[in-house]
This record gives sequence, structure tokens and C-alpha cells, in this order.
Amino acid sequence: MELAVLKHNGEETGRNVTLSDDIFGIEPNDHAIYLDVKQFLANQRQGTHKSKERNEIAGSTKKIKKQKGTGGARAGSIKSPVFRGGGRVFGPRPRNYSFKLNKKLKQVARKSALSYKVKENSLMVVENVSFDAPKTKDYLAFLSGLSLVDKKTLLVVPANEKNVFLSSRNLPKAKVVSVNDVNTYELLNADNLMLCEGSVSILENLLSK
Repeated sequence: MELAVLKHNGEETGRNVTLSDDIFGIEPNDHAIYLDVKQFLANQRQGTHKSKERNEIAGSTKKIKKQKGTGGARAGSIKSPVFRGGGRVFGPRPRNYSFKLNKKLKQVARKSALSYKVKENSLMVVENVSFDAPKTKDYLAFLSGLSLVDKKTLLVVPANEKNVFLSSRNLPKAKVVSVNDVNTYELLNADNLMLCEGSVSILENLLSK
């Protein structure tokens, strides 16, 4: 499969890139995508949630009323969960939500996400992007040339282009990642995927190992 390489103003450069069918043209595996996205979101969780249980509440340990004769249920402690201000039953505790996935499965998930982008005609290849200084208006001009200003976009750059990253950071719908940091969630979360010309061969090498 071939795609035309676009200039930053949206015009064709006259060059084409050949995309590997083994990466951009497979039958998507929805379950692999589900597992990879689930792992990505789980890894974003801090897991620092905590509520006080009965033994952690500050309060008197004195028996609050006599055992019999009150006409009500027995009560031995003001820290009981049945009273206001008491401990919480089975409350959240700090935990690690991360889990392991095999490397091959994660590769299948990323290939599936890329193949979906090709099927939806939401993938384009552009000339390599680099800025002399971090300026949001420069990145807006780049998106405007491609008619993607109001779209949720993901730009994959071949190296750590700091100025490009900083230029996009103030735009809520724009995201820039290095080709080494591409993940399934961000591929699918974007309406339009833009691959820099230099990113294509690197991405194919990463996903063919």
C-alpha cells in the first residue's frame, strides 16, 4: 500500500511511501486492543486511595451503653461502622493496578490500531516536522495547512522533537509523541493520525521484531 507524502501546507511532495501490509493491513484483533488499552489505563492509576477502617479511627474504646435492657441492638464501640463517624467497611486500600501483557500481544494491538486507521482513511504521511523555537501558532499553522485544526490529532515524530512537543502542548486536541512511545490507546483516541516521513520505517522496524 502506498501513500503520498504531504507538505505542511497539505500539498503533495511528489514522493510516496510504501506501508507494509503486515503492519498497516492486517485483520484487526479487537480483543488484543481491549487488553492493551485496559493495561494502559490501569497503569495511569496512582492507586493511592485509602479510607480509615475501624481500627484506624480515633475514638473512645469504652462500651457506649450497657449490654441489655435498652431495647436496642448491642453496641460495644463508637468506632463501629454502623455509627456516624465510624470506620468504613471494606474501604479502598492502596494497591498497584498494573498487570503484565506479552510483547507479541501488544504488537498485535498496535498493528490492529494502525490497520483501523488505514481502513478509516484517517492516516496521513507528512514531511518531517521541526521548529526553531516552541511556538503554539507555528503548530496551529501546521494543522491549518492540513485542515485538522478542529480535529483530535496525533503526530508521530521520528525523534524527540522538543520544540514540536512544546508547541502542541497548549492545544487540548493535539498530541505529539516520539515513534518509540506510540501506544494503542493514543492511536485509537485520535481522529487523525499523522506519521512523519522518517517515522514510518522506524515504526515498521519496531513492530516487526
